[in-house]
Amino acid sequence: MKVSVVGTGYVGLVTGACLAEMGNDVLCLDVDPNKIRILEEGGIPIHEPGLDLVVARNVKAGRLSFTTDVAKAVAHGTIQFIAVGTPPDEDGSADLQYVLAAARNIGRLMTDYKVVVDKSTVPVGTADKVREAVADELAKRGSDAKFAVVSNPEFLKEGAAVDDFMRPDRIVVGADDEQAILLMRALYAPFQRNHERLVVMDVRSAELTKYAANAMLATRISFMNELALLAEKMGADIEQVRVGIGSDPRIGTHFLYAGCGYGGSCFPKDVKALIKTASDEGQELKVLKAVEAANDRQKLVLVDKIVKRFGEDLQGKHFALWGLAFKPNTDDMREATSRVVLAELFKRGATVTAYDPVAMTETQRIFGDEPRLKYADSPNAALEGADALVIVTEWKEFRSPDFDRIKATLKTPTIIDGRNLYDPRLVAAAGLDYDAIGRGLNVAK
Repeated sequence: MKVSVVGTGYVGLVTGACLAEMGNDVLCLDVDPNKIRILEEGGIPIHEPGLDLVVARNVKAGRLSFTTDVAKAVAHGTIQFIAVGTPPDEDGSADLQYVLAAARNIGRLMTDYKVVVDKSTVPVGTADKVREAVADELAKRGSDAKFAVVSNPEFLKEGAAVDDFMRPDRIVVGADDEQAILLMRALYAPFQRNHERLVVMDVRSAELTKYAANAMLATRISFMNELALLAEKMGADIEQVRVGIGSDPRIGTHFLYAGCGYGGSCFPKDVKALIKTASDEGQELKVLKAVEAANDRQKLVLVDKIVKRFGEDLQGKHFALWGLAFKPNTDDMREATSRVVLAELFKRGATVTAYDPVAMTETQRIFGDEPRLKYADSPNAALEGADALVIVTEWKEFRSPDFDRIKATLKTPTIIDGRNLYDPRLVAAAGLDYDAIGRGLNVAK
């Protein structure tokens, strides 16, 4: 099948590459010539494990190509995926200007039947606006070309997006056009040979499904983070509580890990957008407002722990920070807890040496020539001259450190762990003071 994908970010590039992997003829469009230049030169403008190999393989096979030519992209694909950004406006609503601009371009240039697929995360009712935009452009030039609008939300995890696309647990298609549904079934057939994973529903339900899924996951995280704060006060261990409640099949084990707050491009933005959508309909989502407030507070927990140990005035104090990205296997710094921690430490006069396997370049772009922030080329190098170690991101290479070396290097033998990576008893046995999230148990027992 011939497919065009508008946007070469996390969603668009993964979608295009994985569809090409299944034999489709895919053309990816981006208005940013720098992104297209990088792709045409064999590079990848984002960090996503395994994506570079899929892209290279399909470019070589002639199934995947890139362009800045809008007319070429519209002419190419019967199926037109819109996978552009929907950044939050000041009021929390999703900014649809890029989605609607893509829709207008399709309507302005199409000459035959098109299936316009909303792949971007968009509020309920966006498909109607896309349909109106395409129809308006067709009317302007007196064209009677037919089209359908489909909602096909993505459920990709950054850091595991290729595997998520190739082995989906569900494929949601919101549509009311039978020809469009048949084409979407044919497109996704290679991804569900073992059993049916494609769920067809009305367009508005599909749009709401995406927001509902992310809001539920964010709720589980904030719920466990609030319980973790209670566990600390009561001398309980949230990790043992997690095992206890996760063994209940009605609850399950996923997204029950307490930590120092969620971030990234999806959860914060989608929670805000769903709250705003409900408000526009005259409904207050009290649970989600609490989820958002709990997460904002959780991002300050590490700073609170540092202040409790070293005082409010951190002039002359220096900290090692492991992890900058909002989660492992990505360089994404959007809404990352590290940004809050760094800003608060700087405000109190502290300096920091940070290490992250892939996100240091992005951090430098965000913080510029901040004199209080230095970067190390290894986790151990970051420890030099530090008063304590602060862990923000749960990269695998942090899971089994040399505790004796950490103790010998730090000025005060203290680890403040925002991701509960270690057994408190093992750390205590190494002579280190260990302060994690919700692990209020007495390690001397």
